[in-house]
Amino acid sequence: MKAMVLSSGGVDSTTALGLAVSKYGKENVITLSVSYGQKHDKEIEAAKAVAEYYGVEQLFMDLSKVFEYSNCSLLKQSDAEIPEKAYSEQIKETAGETPVSTYVPFRNGLFLSTAASIALSKGCSVIYYGAHADDSAGFAYPDCSPAFNNAMNEAIWEGSGHQLKIEAPFVNINKAGVVKMGLELGVPYELTWSCYEGGDKPCGKCGTCIDRAAAFRENGVEDPALKN
Repeated sequence: MKAMVLSSGGVDSTTALGLAVSKYGKENVITLSVSYGQKHDKEIEAAKAVAEYYGVEQLFMDLSKVFEYSNCSLLKQSDAEIPEKAYSEQIKETAGETPVSTYVPFRNGLFLSTAASIALSKGCSVIYYGAHADDSAGFAYPDCSPAFNNAMNEAIWEGSGHQLKIEAPFVNINKAGVVKMGLELGVPYELTWSCYEGGDKPCGKCGTCIDRAAAFRENGVEDPALKN
């Protein structure tokens, strides 16, 4: 059985990769890394380092054209500021009724659909992605929710002629739980990049930096990426 892992180079997708490799073996795992018009290439460079570490085949796809109409603050064409506050604070501001400003419109839907086509062509039976419960809380990232995952899984299962499924191993656990699992698996978090800014070091102020640091603290360890 072969698996495809959507790999962004961040904590969650790298943990999903570590899980897939431990289950299927590196020779049966392929990663797919997607450019979507983000403001920097740090994520893709991290994904390359992680794929090299695990010794797995890595594929690339550019979907930036699809997102060029969006003003999401993560994208190159946007002049919107990336919020320097935790997601919990951002959710309070939206009253949990709309996604946060760093939500890229239906990104996971497009990623999974693209991955499904490539995965079938490469003989894979399962797609792993790293959506977790904190991301879907308060409607922050609706394409990370259990309901979304179930709907996409059913669509891909039916659309592939019952050849391909989605595995979202963290969809019902928080980021601290993801890190706990990754530490047990020996995931190389020192190679990962989560920060929405593209500096030499993580900014420590954006939502993903704040949540990442908290997840490591909850596990009683320092984030290895901060030691670089």
